[in-house]
Amino acid sequence: MELLIEIIKFIIFSFGIVLISKNILVPILRNLSESLNLKAKTIGSITGIATSMPELLSVSFSAIVGLVDISIFNIISSNVINLILYSMSMVYNKNINKLKNKALRGDIIISIITIIIPLVILKINVEMNLSIIPLFILLFILFYTINKSSHNMYLKNFSQDEVEVGLKKKSQLKIIVKYTIYLLLTSIALFIFGNLLSQVLDNLSNIFNISQVVIGITLGIVTSIPEFITFFEAQRFNNSNKKQMQGVIETTNNLLISNLINLCVIQSVGIFILNIF
Repeated sequence: MELLIEIIKFIIFSFGIVLISKNILVPILRNLSESLNLKAKTIGSITGIATSMPELLSVSFSAIVGLVDISIFNIISSNVINLILYSMSMVYNKNINKLKNKALRGDIIISIITIIIPLVILKINVEMNLSIIPLFILLFILFYTINKSSHNMYLKNFSQDEVEVGLKKKSQLKIIVKYTIYLLLTSIALFIFGNLLSQVLDNLSNIFNISQVVIGITLGIVTSIPEFITFFEAQRFNNSNKKQMQGVIETTNNLLISNLINLCVIQSVGIFILNIF
């Protein structure tokens, strides 16, 4: 009975994080991006950051209670599922032909590499200590630089990120202040759910002896739901002939940034917390 209660708590708190991210965090960032008239690549990057918040919370709080395997398998399963969901969204919206562009193909290759790297780390049993964090930081810088250069080279018409000239600075300031307050309140709600989830993870692993691998993979599936929504939404929102390419760029960059942040940033945060606490 106690195990059933903990499983129910796990479901409630996990989906609480996902629902807050999907219905509040992601729309706030999208509205902010559109209000400032940002280009598709930037909107995809912002959305990628937003949809990685559930992974950040689950990995961080797993690390706090010393559950390192949960965080590793959460990242791996999240990145794998992100790639699968991205592929499904591209097929569903009939945008596969847009991937002939070299920049977009490069983004997908990097996204695949973000899956291979943690698998290699597991295979050769690399110790997850502070010394590996600089490597993740360098990888993030390298991949992001490749992404930026390839977009400037092969998607020049879509890669310039700028705010609409006609939008006055005063209006920009009001928009930024409003959404900053929204983001602060959302962050507090996410922190509360994340803290509750960490307590459940600790109980499931240490009291009921459920495998950290199973918990990590399950978390990866749950925390990938926001990406599922944004992949399809970006292409649906930009469904006209003129905007189809923008939707593909936004979706692809969402995938890339989400996977990069999961591997390089969130994994580094988890390692840091694990070694400090």
